Amino acid sequence: MTQPFNFEQALKDLQAGKNLTGKDSILGPLIKQLTEAALQAELEQHLAHDEQPNRKNGKTAKTIKHLSGSFELETPRDRNGSFEPQLIKKNQTTLTDEIDRKVLSMFSMGMSYRDINQHVEEMYGINVSSATINAITDKLIPELKAWQQRPLDSHYPIVWLDAIHYKVKEDGRYISKAVYTLLALNMQGKKEILGLHLSDNEGANYWLSVLTELNNRGVKDILIACVDGLTGFPEAIASIFPNTETQLCVIHQIRNSMKYVASKNQKAFMADLKCVYRAVSKEAAELALDELEAKWGEAYPLVINSWRRKWHNLSHYFKYPEHIRKVIYTTNAVEAVHRQFRKLTKTKGAFPNENSLLKLLYAGILNASNKWTMPIHNWSLCLSQLAIYFEGRLDSVLEI
Repeated sequence: MTQPFNFEQALKDLQAGKNLTGKDSILGPLIKQLTEAALQAELEQHLAHDEQPNRKNGKTAKTIKHLSGSFELETPRDRNGSFEPQLIKKNQTTLTDEIDRKVLSMFSMGMSYRDINQHVEEMYGINVSSATINAITDKLIPELKAWQQRPLDSHYPIVWLDAIHYKVKEDGRYISKAVYTLLALNMQGKKEILGLHLSDNEGANYWLSVLTELNNRGVKDILIACVDGLTGFPEAIASIFPNTETQLCVIHQIRNSMKYVASKNQKAFMADLKCVYRAVSKEAAELALDELEAKWGEAYPLVINSWRRKWHNLSHYFKYPEHIRKVIYTTNAVEAVHRQFRKLTKTKGAFPNENSLLKLLYAGILNASNKWTMPIHNWSLCLSQLAIYFEGRLDSVLEI
């Protein structure tokens, strides 16, 4: 039988320095007493309104976890089995969802299940098994599915598209899968992740399906799409958004170029290459590219040909002012998101299934989105200039 809460002893314990909440807390017995009293009142009200003959029929014990530890709760029963307690439902094992929120918060910071359990046990004296943590974090999956299908705005001035790769277990073996991330600047100049998709590998064909889904979810126009140098990417974008300007990532192009330059020549080659991508105008950049080819073309024709072949999509940024150039000449914005993903997943190595990966990345997105409350620097100026460069394209959504 539950012992009445001893207020005099609780006062002495508090004066002696015992914790008010947490493991072995002073309030633990009081919470148990109040909870059982509330359930008893629920049963009595149920019996008073029950149309069938009914009466009390003992109690059932179960362990309840709460922020002040855990206790054995004695839940009253009725003879007919029609009593459904509301304060603590039949399969409920926590008093509030606060512990669930704590677990999700730690999970979203990339903490391992073992660390989460240890932290919860230290704080509240509760052992949270891996199965319990998994059940709590699985609550993110329906939310993730709804987020992936949510309607989107009709216009986005700038979108960055990139992929990151993870090992995921499938049919008994671990295979590499590509996670496709679409990061946008919306009309308010705030960052927004439009989607997160998983595929066996990164390719223009799959990007085509991703972009088609984007269009189906309400996106009608993108002014500038910033992408890496994946073959067929600009064509995939043009097939769904024919008016979108595709800017290839200059940083990706530089990195790929330097792979084919001998180490002894890399410093000199890089100095000449800077004259190309840091030129003040497209015309100046093309002159610098001619000079680069005259000096290095015979030694590194593959590199020069790559710049020539991709020049149309590499050079768009030259026509914009500096503050727009900084935003679009590289995919660093979405790569920064991927760096956050790597922080979350660095202790994981590989994932047992797709959902275990996606729910962790989604938790990371929720954390990141909470910080994206302000527009990027000089956004008002950027937007007004983009409206001029892309005349008429934003008229229907600009608030003037």
